[in-house]
Amino acid sequence: MEDSSGTSPKIELECLINGVTEELPLQRHDLQSPDSATRKSFCSNQQFHSMNALEILQETIRILRYNSSGFMIIAALLICPVSAVVLSNVLVDQSIMKRLTIRLLLIARSSGLPLKSFVKSSCQRLSEMTLSATFCFPMYITFSLLSKAAIVYCVDCTYLRRKFDLFKFFSIILKIWRRLVSTYMWVCMVIGGCLALFLVLLVAVCNIFSILGCPSNLIVYPAILVGLVFSVMFANAIIICNLAIVISVLEVVSGPQALLRSGVLIQGQTQVGLLIFLGSTIGMTFVEGLFEHRVKTLSYGDGSSRIWEGPLLVIMYSFVVLIDSMMSAVFYFTCRSSSMETAEEDGHTLVEAAALSQISLGIQ
Repeated sequence: MEDSSGTSPKIELECLINGVTEELPLQRHDLQSPDSATRKSFCSNQQFHSMNALEILQETIRILRYNSSGFMIIAALLICPVSAVVLSNVLVDQSIMKRLTIRLLLIARSSGLPLKSFVKSSCQRLSEMTLSATFCFPMYITFSLLSKAAIVYCVDCTYLRRKFDLFKFFSIILKIWRRLVSTYMWVCMVIGGCLALFLVLLVAVCNIFSILGCPSNLIVYPAILVGLVFSVMFANAIIICNLAIVISVLEVVSGPQALLRSGVLIQGQTQVGLLIFLGSTIGMTFVEGLFEHRVKTLSYGDGSSRIWEGPLLVIMYSFVVLIDSMMSAVFYFTCRSSSMETAEEDGHTLVEAAALSQISLGIQ
């Protein structure tokens, strides 16, 4: 009798836990997309697990090797044209860029900043980025957005062990294009709002130190500190926006809901996302610098090397963009897996607590 009475609470606990955990997949069904049970991680042929930035890069290379033809078609038809226009700045009016740079320099001088080479190059770079984003917006919202959706679809096909089907992709993109454009417009507003907030804060901080009587050489240091803080915030915003584009392709959400969903998924994975963003930014900046000094600015020879260096750098830039978009898609699956594991652990904890409380009430 003592044995039976001693083991019955344990048996009852296991029965209650098993009975409730059988209902958990139904409760978590909204976290999973259709056919998610057939998606396997490429590195171990098992279900997805949390990865660091290096593991995500390795997974991306494996996916690229498995479905190389599909990704090369996407890069050649959709990414390379945008890369060529962005690197060459062929759509940017140089006269407008000079006027905008002068306006920014006047604002910097009125805020108390010294017009050193660093400030001048920063103003010129900011005006160039702003005008490039404005004039290239039609290409961004068509070619670039279509390439991101195609890359996400191709990564998903690879996880399902399927080849990229161009006709099926276009049939899918017709259905999701409206929510994809909606998400992209919200992404543009978020990024534009972050840049506007940065400029307002920078001018306000510089004016405050200028009113306090600080010399212009010392005002540079608070401005640099504001820039560093903004860089971290802006990097997080870019990560959330990139993940929102992936979410709008794979899930039935768009606009602010996709951004909120992205913010929830990225919890606990921010460091991995920052490393991915840092690596992609370094790669793109490196290729842009090479294009600036080897193609735009003739620094050696008679210029004949531009014939092959220009297209080569465009291909290199397109490859970095391709890898960045693929890593964002892989990062989505790892973030979703991590959030599901956390929800499962919390669910088991709640189940055990409920089972123990029922057993204690039964014993009493």
